[in-house]
Amino acid sequence: MLVGQDGRVSVILITGIQAAGKSTVAQALAESLLNSVHVRGDLFRRMIVNGRVDMGPAVPDPRALEQLRLRYELAAETADRYAQAGFTVVLQDIILGEALREMTERIASRPLSLVVLAPSAAAVRARDAERRGERGKVAYKPGDEGIAALDRALRHETPRLGYWLDTSALSVAQTVADIRAQLDGAARIA
Repeated sequence: MLVGQDGRVSVILITGIQAAGKSTVAQALAESLLNSVHVRGDLFRRMIVNGRVDMGPAVPDPRALEQLRLRYELAAETADRYAQAGFTVVLQDIILGEALREMTERIASRPLSLVVLAPSAAAVRARDAERRGERGKVAYKPGDEGIAALDRALRHETPRLGYWLDTSALSVAQTVADIRAQLDGAARIA
């Protein structure tokens, strides 16, 4: 278990664009740790039965932005509560732009490590196509912002916080090993 100098259990925040490998990597990382929890931010979106307004278009509906903020708040509170209960928390969600800085401030538990999965747009396209073929999972729907736009938002509008990792040529095991090696260093948020 990863524990900070003050004896508190850590929270590890993993972000990136759709099909960057967040869910797979976060699950594998959580499985490699003792007393761990994998908090999937998207579950809070999917809990809304009626009235859900999804993100997607370049100019999202204001209600979608309100629900996204609520999702981030609930994810941060859940991560903090699990950390208070003694678990190492791996929290993963799509958090881009200034929302990433806000999320690191919203999570109260420390130590906090942040990993931004940043495979190339070509690697994301290939992963998205593979997911569609194998599981029928569609990340990028017609009318939504595409891979190129989200990749630009990640690389040009998202603050350079934490550890940015190009996973284009890495396996899941290699990615987890790399992340674990950086948790007390480059990934650490003060």
